[in-house]
Amino acid sequence: MSRSRKWLILPVVATILLLAGCAPVDHTTSTEDLLEGNFWERNVVYWFAIMLDTFADWFQGNYGLSILVLTIIVRTLILPLTLKQYRSSKAMQALQPELMKIREKYKNDPQKVNEETMKLFMQHQVNPMAGCLPLLIQMPIFIALYNAIYWNPDIREYSFLGIQLGMPPQQQGVIAWALPVIAAITTFIQSKMMPQQPNGPMQAILMIFPVMIFVMALSFPAALPLYWIYSNIYTIIQNYFLYVRSSDKGKPKEAPAK
Repeated sequence: MSRSRKWLILPVVATILLLAGCAPVDHTTSTEDLLEGNFWERNVVYWFAIMLDTFADWFQGNYGLSILVLTIIVRTLILPLTLKQYRSSKAMQALQPELMKIREKYKNDPQKVNEETMKLFMQHQVNPMAGCLPLLIQMPIFIALYNAIYWNPDIREYSFLGIQLGMPPQQQGVIAWALPVIAAITTFIQSKMMPQQPNGPMQAILMIFPVMIFVMALSFPAALPLYWIYSNIYTIIQNYFLYVRSSDKGKPKEAPAK
């Protein structure tokens, strides 16, 4: 795996670690109390919490649908960043044959490999780190949405499809346990839809992601795995049009049988 692709994985790892550790143990902060919090809570998390409350009012207090609407809005707003990441990925994919030639030609000289690789990127005006930038920009958005869901007292008391959104699935019945399972499965599906699959240690890390999501979803309030499921389904649909359908269009059509 190239160095740029390794750096592409790091923001994802950082996001999961931040989501796992950025919430307080006693999540009793109300939407109004966020205005008395720190800069992040006053100026970012508060507005996400307000949107959650507003959308819930549209659906007679249904926070399950409120989380869905907010997820769709947030993911749609960052769609231009995703498209930029997609174009960067396609450009890197197109250069793979040339990169393989460079690695083979200078396989005994790693410094020369790096020099020739950078020359190739400059020649084709490709930024290997362009794929990381959209992920880095998305991280604060996802963390703010996470905080807004986790700290909302009304969500904690709401029951959606027989699932108490404020209680961890492991403390509820079989229906609630379905949330971590679906969150893990959809995480796995979206990772397998990427056009270039990593090898070696990075492949193992990507395989661990669904397990991490499952374990975290068991102990977090059920509203959070519900959000992950919504977000994953959006990503799966998005990846279908970006990667699967576009690749099918690029394939030559078979000649009709005589």
